[in-house]
Amino acid sequence: MRGSSSVYFNNFSSSGEQDLLHDLIIESISIYGQDMIYMPRQLTNYDKLLGEDDQLKYTKTFQIVTYIDSIDGFSGDGNFASKFGLEIRDQINLIIAQRTFSEEIGSQTGQIRPNEGDIIFFPLNKKCFIIRFVDKFSMFYQLGTLPTWKLTLELFEYSNEIFDTGYPEIDILQEKFSSNIIDWAILDENSDYLTDESENILVVEKYNIESINLFADNNVLQLGTSNFPDGSDDFIDFTEKDPFSEGIGI
Repeated sequence: MRGSSSVYFNNFSSSGEQDLLHDLIIESISIYGQDMIYMPRQLTNYDKLLGEDDQLKYTKTFQIVTYIDSIDGFSGDGNFASKFGLEIRDQINLIIAQRTFSEEIGSQTGQIRPNEGDIIFFPLNKKCFIIRFVDKFSMFYQLGTLPTWKLTLELFEYSNEIFDTGYPEIDILQEKFSSNIIDWAILDENSDYLTDESENILVVEKYNIESINLFADNNVLQLGTSNFPDGSDDFIDFTEKDPFSEGIGI
């Protein structure tokens, strides 16, 4: 019959052919791939109104084999100087077999796919990369199936997330870059925070927000500079009236 596919060939609904394709892809990735550490994002204080969590946690780890699709090196914006200083925006593309993900990670976490916000530790350069986009159509219905996930990841920038994975190369992120004073607090034998007479938390000597965050301007705002000797009083005029109140109630 003209205008229809041949009834003698079954190219898109043969489960046997699809299973063979999945097996071949899994074998290919296991041969040419790289073992990496996958860390699913855990929500601890999710705000339904804003749709975000201000305290993410990464404690679960899974080893998974991936294929590095970025054969020409890192992509993305690379290294560039912005008004905030030097920024590194390296990206990398990885391919994960869907069946491998389901068996190794999905069966234990309930995830049906890799999620944006999950982190993968790249052992070759010992850096963490965060998933920014997940594409399931990179192999567009080969034999009528979607056998892989293609992940676009960006170099992870630490922002006070909690890391307790058991891998020193990963957990050191929190130890080095956390600006949360709780992470630097001195504890007693019962793991309670020590405080002074004013209930201020006592911290270890190496805690210094200026060295942890190179862009912190705390001292400039508080103490001032040669151009602004009075500190914050030179930045903001606290005696100025509200321009939108038209003088009412002032």
